Amino acid sequence: MTKIIGVLMDPIEKIKVEKDTSLAMMLAAQKRGWELRYFKREDLSMRDGVPSAVMHSVKVYDDAAHWYDLGPAEEQPLSTLDCILMRQDPPFNMDYVFATYFLQRASDDGVLVLNDPAALRDINEKMYTAWFPDCCPPTLITSRHDKLREFHQEHKDIIVKPLDGMGGASIFRLRADDPNVSVVLETMTDFGKTQIMAQRYIPEITEGDKRILVVDGVPVPHALARMPAAGETRGNLAAGGTGVAVPLTPRDREIIAQIGPSLVEKGVLFAGVDVIGNWVTEINVTSPTCARELDAQCNLDIGGQFMDAIARRLT
Repeated sequence: MTKIIGVLMDPIEKIKVEKDTSLAMMLAAQKRGWELRYFKREDLSMRDGVPSAVMHSVKVYDDAAHWYDLGPAEEQPLSTLDCILMRQDPPFNMDYVFATYFLQRASDDGVLVLNDPAALRDINEKMYTAWFPDCCPPTLITSRHDKLREFHQEHKDIIVKPLDGMGGASIFRLRADDPNVSVVLETMTDFGKTQIMAQRYIPEITEGDKRILVVDGVPVPHALARMPAAGETRGNLAAGGTGVAVPLTPRDREIIAQIGPSLVEKGVLFAGVDVIGNWVTEINVTSPTCARELDAQCNLDIGGQFMDAIARRLT
């Protein structure tokens, strides 16, 4: 039976075809003969507890010159969809949170929503690592300068970053003799009022910040190692890094064996676990990317793997 898949995403006309994981998912769904509906967060409404959206039917193409055709706009209840993919990019702000409540009502009405709206609210991509301390480098989350200074003195070389950042924004490396420790901590914590994360610096960043995609608890067999640009600490592609596919190591598989079942239990069927060396640094659940790069370099079909997981849930 034909399924109808709704995709809540950022403006489709602005995506980068060669990099957009949402497009990979849509192409895979369309290949199965499933119908697609496209809408944005601002298209959502709820009247008397019934969530709806102004949607467009959409056909997609793997063509950088012409990658979509939209049908006419039509408002429909979210309950008319079999599945909704929440693929709005961060930042994870209150508008994002409000969107998850619309999706929660649809889920309560029997629509399969991925990733699960409650999980999107509960799993902060930095803080969720605390549930897997054996997989992580020494980590401190606090707003207190005294504790951050003690952590810096203990490990000599640390990374500090905001809990709500993305794309490598506002990530600082503080070495033992760094003269800017005070100003960085003051700025990052807003003078002790905002919690931040500090982690021991992992020198294996020179070998790449690996994004391991996890589909229904199972890791894709290759990770995308995001190699830092010359003179950079950050491997994020948004910060100028270069993505190189690498096979998973035994340690990578050991990490996903610990994290994967928890993600599935929470209704997270598509996640991106970031690993540097032997250590997890983040667990991304909002709108993980890198599928297109891995598909191209390794002849994979990650979108198809995800559609298989959806088909199992829908049947």
